[in-house]
Amino acid sequence: MLEGAKSIGAGAATIASAGAAIGIGNVFSSLIHSVARNPSLAKQSFGYAILGFALTEAIALFAPMMAFLILFVF
Repeated sequence: MLEGAKSIGAGAATIASAGAAIGIGNVFSSLIHSVARNPSLAKQSFGYAILGFALTEAIALFAPMMAFLILFVF
């Protein structure tokens, strides 16, 4: 019973990976739109896009960490 609940919890924790993938797509989609509208700010916009990518990817790395904590610690 407990093992089944752990597996369900770990599976639910990895749903955040799908959200992170959508978020990364939104970050770079916004970068393309902003560079198309104002090419002179491409360098600054790219820096902001990389920051957004890093923060979004951090959430994607927390998802497997939580899944492993659920499976092996609790």
